[in-house]
Amino acid sequence: MAKRYVRVQTSKGQIYYGLLQLNRSVIVLDAPPWLQGQPTETELSPDGYQLLAPCAPSKVVAVGKNYVKHAAEMESEVPKEPLIFLKPSTAVIPTETEIWYPPQTERMDYEGELALIIGDRTIDCTPQQAQAKIWGYTIANDVTARDLQKRDNQWTRAKGFDTFCPLGPWIVRELTPGARLQTFVNDDPQPVQSASVEEMVFSPDQLVSYISQVMTLLPGDVVLTGTPSGIGPLQIGDRVRVEIEGIGYLTNTVIQRPIISSINVSQSNEND
Repeated sequence: MAKRYVRVQTSKGQIYYGLLQLNRSVIVLDAPPWLQGQPTETELSPDGYQLLAPCAPSKVVAVGKNYVKHAAEMESEVPKEPLIFLKPSTAVIPTETEIWYPPQTERMDYEGELALIIGDRTIDCTPQQAQAKIWGYTIANDVTARDLQKRDNQWTRAKGFDTFCPLGPWIVRELTPGARLQTFVNDDPQPVQSASVEEMVFSPDQLVSYISQVMTLLPGDVVLTGTPSGIGPLQIGDRVRVEIEGIGYLTNTVIQRPIISSINVSQSNEND
């Protein structure tokens, strides 16, 4: 089995990168793995940690309409060059946590995607050079407030709500050739999305190269590669699972966005 790199938090609040073992224990690394983190003598038991998103990116760069059939279901043509947008790092959440359904939207969609993890500072690279810049792969759900996306004529609000970027559960170094991406909702055994990642219009190498001509990608940054056809709405109480062959699965449940009191916010700011 491929090595699975995780990011975890202990009950004492300590955050580590590590290697997940078959028995679910975690061998702690002394640095992020893309910064040559090495195994230490510390091992966390399966009940001694909580999985976090597998990295803490400075930014998440996402790509729209990168599958032909998805562009068609959006009633648009495939872009002649990658269509990129940003999701804030505050949208990132780990597997087995809740996606918040915000009151501003009446339609919140799932979008299962392959995510790339950048391992080195990347600027103005060629597609060939990009191969060495992609450190690993994980799974993402590019949650989208579809009605706001159409209303705003730009995507920042629709894509940027807190919890709108589930990511994980871990990172692997290699991608299975022709890996199949599938999305499931609740207990339905039939996937709502199913496609090979080879069906992308622009490959991962092309995407990283293109983005690097626009902005510098930093170690630990994330690139979302687009979603295949089959997007659809989620309701409060739904459980959505995105699977990619050779990686695993990312699972999250939808809840009503909680009310964040001004007291909690002010207390949080004071502790920063």
